[in-house]
Formats: sequence, C-alpha cells, structure tokens
Amino acid sequence: MTANTPTIVTFAIYLLGMLLIGWAGYKATDSLSDYILGGRSLGPVVTALSAGASDMSGWLLMGLPGAVFSQGLSASWIAIGLCMGAWLNWRFVAARLRIYTEKVGNALTLPDYFTNRFEDKSNLLRIVTALVILVFFTIYCASGVVAGARLFESMFGMDYHTALWVGAIATMAYVFIGGFLAVSWTDTIQASLMITALILAPLMVIYADGGIGASTAIIETARSGAFDMFKGQTVIAVVSLMAWGLGYFGQPHILVRFMAAESIKTIPAARRIGMSWMVLCLGGAVAVGFFGIAFFGSRPDLAAGVNANSENVFLEVAKLLFNPWVSGVLLAAVLAAVMSTLSCQLLVCSSALTQDIYKTFLNKSASQQQLVWFGRAMVFVIAVIAIIIAQDPDAKVLSMVSNAWAGFGAAFGPLVLLSLLWGRMTRNGALAGMIVGAVTVLVWQHFQWFKLYEIIPGFALSAIAIVVVSLLDKLPSATILATHRQVESEIAAHGE
Repeated sequence: MTANTPTIVTFAIYLLGMLLIGWAGYKATDSLSDYILGGRSLGPVVTALSAGASDMSGWLLMGLPGAVFSQGLSASWIAIGLCMGAWLNWRFVAARLRIYTEKVGNALTLPDYFTNRFEDKSNLLRIVTALVILVFFTIYCASGVVAGARLFESMFGMDYHTALWVGAIATMAYVFIGGFLAVSWTDTIQASLMITALILAPLMVIYADGGIGASTAIIETARSGAFDMFKGQTVIAVVSLMAWGLGYFGQPHILVRFMAAESIKTIPAARRIGMSWMVLCLGGAVAVGFFGIAFFGSRPDLAAGVNANSENVFLEVAKLLFNPWVSGVLLAAVLAAVMSTLSCQLLVCSSALTQDIYKTFLNKSASQQQLVWFGRAMVFVIAVIAIIIAQDPDAKVLSMVSNAWAGFGAAFGPLVLLSLLWGRMTRNGALAGMIVGAVTVLVWQHFQWFKLYEIIPGFALSAIAIVVVSLLDKLPSATILATHRQVESEIAAHGE
C-alpha cells in the first residue's frame, strides 16, 4: 500500500509538530534535571497521559486488536491484567516514589534512587541497575525502530532500511533536542491521538454493520466461540496473561513519570486520568479486533489484508471506513504509539549513561551544560546501536523483546515495591532480589517450564530473595529508617 496525499500531509504535519515541541523543550532545558526529569514540573494531565503513552507502544493499535481478531475475546485477558497492574502501580508506587526520590538526594534516575535509598557507597547497585536498563532497553529500542520502519515501509512504499532511518531519526530528533519535557509533552499529544483513534474506529466498525446487535449476530455465525473468554485457554495461560500486570512495578520508563510529577498532590488526579485513558484505549483496541470479525467476515472481498496479517485490522479499518484526511490522523496514531514508547526508552538509556556512569565515575565535576550535551550525545549513540541491531527485521532479537517486560518486572518490581513499603530492606537484599529476578526470567524463558510466563517465578523468587537476605543482614542505618518513617508519614497525611 502506498499512502495518498492526505495521509502524507497528515504525517508531515504530525512530525513537524513533534519537532516544534522538541524545540520548546530545548528552550525550557537548563540543567541535567530538566533534561532527564523535566525539573519535576509535570502536572496531573501530562503525568497521566505521558505515563500511558510511554507504556503502550504499537502493540496497542496492532498487536492487541490482531490477537482478538484471530482468537476472539479469550485474547483479552492480558488487557484485564494490565489494567489491574497499572492501577496498583498508581495506588501504591506513584506517590511514595515521588516523595522518596526527592528525600534521598533528589534522585533523578532509578539507579540513583536505589543507590541513595540504601546508602550504597560502593555504587554496586547503581552499576548493576544501569546495566540491566541498558541491556533490556537497547533491545526494546531496536523493536521500536523496527515497528516504526514497518509502518513507514507499508505506508509510503519505502525500502525497509530507508524506513528504518527515517522512523528512528524522526523520534530521535525531538528527544535529542528537548529531552524529558519534549518527550512528556509529545506523549500527551500522542496519547490524545491514540484514544481518539481507539474510540472512533470501533464505533465506525459497529455502525458499518448496523449496530451492536447486528455485529454480534454476524460474529456468532462467522466465528464459533469468539465470545468464550476461555476458548483455547488453560488455567496457566490465563494466569500468565494476567501476570503481565506485575510488570508495571519495574518499568523504568513508567516509574520516571511518577518521579517527575510536580508534587504528591498531583498523583490522585493523575491516577484517575491515567486509568480512564487506559481502560478506554484497551477497551477500544479489543473492540476493534472483536467487531472487526463481523466487518471482514461479511466482506470477504476486503479481507485480504487482515487474512495475511491479523495485526493489520486497525490499519485496514482506518483506510476503509474513514475519509482520507481522518484516516491519516488515525494512522498517525499508530506512529504516535511507536514514537511515544521509543522516545522514553531512548531517554531512560541516555539518563543511565549520563547520570549513573559519566557523572558518577568519569567526570564528577561536569557542568550542567556538559551533562545535558552528553545526554543528547547518548540519545544519538543508543539510537544508532538500535538501528544496527534492527537491520534484519526477522532477527532473533525481536523474539527476545517479549522477555524485556518480564525482565524489568522481575528484576525491579519487587525491589521497587519493597523499598517503598518495607523499611527493614537492606542493600544486600536489594542486590540479591535484582539478580535473582533477572536470572530467573532468563533461565525460565530458555526452558519454558510449564508454559508459565517467566515474570511469575521471577517476581516471586526475587521477592523471597529480598526478604530472606534482608532479614539475615544487619539492620539498616538510623538515617535510612528515619527517612522511611518520614515518607510513610507524608503518605498518610495525604491519604495515599
């Protein structure tokens, strides 16, 4: 498929808008804190929508609708698990992390927070955390680059390798220029695009078939068992799908949004906005795939695209049911989903290299301007590495991306939760939990025991390692215990 003029114009306007926002972010960036955390100035709307957009990649508009289209409602368990996990993350992590990171030396990154929280003078926690982030996120970035390339390749008929650079440069440009503020502001616009697309698309699909009653009747005829939430699913499969929600507690690109909130007072409003956005988006994605069964089932002459690849269901619906100008906006939403996640991943990698490696070990006396420009340089370096990894779209690295969510969730999830909720936790406990969680995920994924999603044993064993090692270790210092009590006191005062 080659894009028509309205689609090309829409994409061009969208990309130009992202670059202008990047320039605005550049003008508002004076220090490393501004570049990697936005000076902790995000209000509730930007905090909520940027967290949502950075979380949901192209999977939201392509992967999930495609899975529901091919499998029926039994593929929607993952959406239920994600909603549960996201709410728990907002409820028990967001406010505590915002307070804690400011109290422990104004920590700007997750490695910063762990190091300061446990008074780790050796910087071992910082090094291990930064390495885990760099390894998993470089792979994540490669996946995002490929997704963007596939979209440009499909929409504009580009050669894959040309599309690879075009998509990556488009995202890299505004991250390089504007840093965290640009990423957060663009995420807010991208989140708005995504929710608009996922509300309009299913409504038009249902309308095209004569309403919900007519659509469901067609589905019952065209696809036996599409309504059965348990069709083809075992108990282990359902548990594994819902366990995706555990991953939220350990995702650095989402946690950093909590750290950047203006104050703890913004968290309750941000939680309501963020969860409303998420439920509507996931519900819309499921609806596109589900009612797409009726739309294409009654129009087999139009189903070639989705029969070839079920993940094209949203793209095909956008092309077939909307005016070309509106279609351009909806297709830009797919690019928005890809770019919003990729931009956050680039920035988190840059932050780890700048704050946790360069400033800590290589140039402790670096000026703020030096740090900001080093951070920009690292965005470029990580992007180039991701492009190199992504040269072969069928490379095995893409199959490893599904493990990154589990890797972060198991390595960092119990560590983040217990560090916020349990004052008795120690440095050695934190280190043990991180290593056990990451190693368990890698080993379990390799052997695929019981076909159970690796985040479950990884999360459980990580939590056990933290508790056991901490209890065997000596008590934390009086300062650590006092800081924990202060955080709990502020949380109680705000009703969080």
